Amino acid sequence: MITFLTDFGLKSGYVAQMKGVASGITDARLVDITHDIAPHNIREGAFILRTVVPYFPVGTVHVVVVDPGVGTNRRGLVITTKTQILVGPDNGVLMPAAHLLGDFTVYEISNKKYMLGFVSNTFHGRDVFTPVASHIVNGIPFEEIGDCVEDFVDMDFGWGDVSDKMAVGKIVYVDRFGNLITNIDGGRLLEHLDYGEKIMVFVGRRSEEMFFVKSYGFVKKGDMLATIGGSGVLEISINQGNAAEKLDAKEDDEIKILYS
Repeated sequence: MITFLTDFGLKSGYVAQMKGVASGITDARLVDITHDIAPHNIREGAFILRTVVPYFPVGTVHVVVVDPGVGTNRRGLVITTKTQILVGPDNGVLMPAAHLLGDFTVYEISNKKYMLGFVSNTFHGRDVFTPVASHIVNGIPFEEIGDCVEDFVDMDFGWGDVSDKMAVGKIVYVDRFGNLITNIDGGRLLEHLDYGEKIMVFVGRRSEEMFFVKSYGFVKKGDMLATIGGSGVLEISINQGNAAEKLDAKEDDEIKILYS
């Protein structure tokens, strides 16, 4: 199986071109993760990839093209992990998923044998990453792709700090509903906080009191809430509203939670 995650959108033919290349090399199943990553937003692409890889089977190859540095001296990478393979640019977008999957080795893509015959300066997703991924699915040895490297661009969202009365972290992603997804681990938070308790949330200069609940429906429409979302981390939300707008919050903002 090969998956595709890009910032291309669906109005252009870019995604179709990549799938056409893959279909000419392998019979593997082709799956779209998303093509709606905000243009050039490496951090968003990295977060989405990290959230989806746990749900794919062993041997899946993920092609990621959020690549504002295409055509420069940035490298293309193949990363092998315990269970899956990641293919994309050396700009950090692959790394949170690699850290999550664990036991990874990073190869620089250099063997032109596994690229298209003509490699453009602006579309390495089609000309480099997709053909390499397709040959990997077909079973080529990783050593034929290129040399192992250790000086890759790293990215790790890390984990927030959780204590008896306070949790401090950062917003790692704002989804299309305006939910603020943090790096505060839900399991650790539940060691100190029970559902139904009131908490105080600080983001930048804003602060709001709200309930910590199991899901959105436990508060009235329009009320703020804190919950543990599907990614297993703390999220700040509004029932049928937009928490990011209300708190004037954005990715990478610090967030502090106080509870008794």
